Amino acid sequence: MSTLTASDALAELAALEDPKARAVNERHGDAHGVNLSKLRTLAKRIGMDAPLARELWDSGDVAGQLLALLIMRPREADADELDAMLRSTRSAKAHDWFVNYIAKKSPLAEQLRVRWFDDADADVRAAAWALTTDRVVKKPDGLDLDDLLDRIEAELRDADPRLQWAMNETLANLGIHHPALRERAVAIGERLQVLADYPVPPGCTSPFAPLWIAEIVRRREG
Repeated sequence: MSTLTASDALAELAALEDPKARAVNERHGDAHGVNLSKLRTLAKRIGMDAPLARELWDSGDVAGQLLALLIMRPREADADELDAMLRSTRSAKAHDWFVNYIAKKSPLAEQLRVRWFDDADADVRAAAWALTTDRVVKKPDGLDLDDLLDRIEAELRDADPRLQWAMNETLANLGIHHPALRERAVAIGERLQVLADYPVPPGCTSPFAPLWIAEIVRRREG
């Protein structure tokens, strides 16, 4: 466990602030200016430290929350604490890191997925759909995959951006990993046209589900 205090860690993060980086990050919903490689270096120096992670999270500082997620073991928090953390994320990056580094790796992941799936908060539902995608890919037994497609077909087009992105990821992975559902998944994507015009750099895969499915299937089966 580190001897660094939360105040010390926040001071180190403040010293790493780059105004130009903050300007770029803020355009993407992240109110901090810390280079993520430097933040990871600091996290590695600190090591795993749950008490410090909780203090940093409670500070409300975006860079502090990102650091907290890197020094916290997923198994060290119960379901209520993880629920509270999700609801208090302060940035797009913190939401993404929380889902991928903590929620997906928690032994309580399935409990959380069910708890969040029909929540009133669209960002909380987005986390549930991210966990659902993980199950679609790794542990689909017990999931009603046709029902997931029904939900996606009914809700995807009008969903809030973060929720829409997460549901779209589930749609694509249903088509990629479950051949019997591929035709329907592609048809839903074609009809809804969600992310069809999303700008994609050369060499990158489009998030538009029909193109995404076709490209990954081509790679897997080619």
